[in-house]
Amino acid sequence: MHGYLVRIPSPIGRLELTADATSVTSLTIERDGALPHDPLPENPNDVLALACRQLDEYFAGTRQTFDVPLNPDGTEFQCAIWDELSRVPWGEHTTYGALGSAVGKPTAGRAVGGAIGANRIPLLIGCHRVLGTDGRITGYSAGQGIPTKLWLLEHEGITLAA
Repeated sequence: MHGYLVRIPSPIGRLELTADATSVTSLTIERDGALPHDPLPENPNDVLALACRQLDEYFAGTRQTFDVPLNPDGTEFQCAIWDELSRVPWGEHTTYGALGSAVGKPTAGRAVGGAIGANRIPLLIGCHRVLGTDGRITGYSAGQGIPTKLWLLEHEGITLAA
């Protein structure tokens, strides 16, 4: 755990954010009533205060982009995928294949899925915006899983395949 920690309520459950002195390092969505650092006291800083304000605005429907400094800490491939994910705007979606193609690995669907699953900063890096090639939800590891992803997609007005 990094030195700074806050928790905030949200429509998808409590959120727990951690940060170093300058950047958000993780965001966890509550699962089954628990967060990883529940026993620890909060220790906010300026970057976490900014992230919390922007997340509150996102859930209120008044913010569609985030400009909080992030430090996602991953491999070169993971960071390339997360960078591409960060370019997918509110209300739009992408696919595993499109992300793979964007980083020069068009046949690396499984590796792309692994990178998305390893995203430690969901919402701020919008991994909920990734759908299967046929427009279907293929999974989501944050919060309560698929129900959390469905809520986020609906919140952004993203329509799904039947």
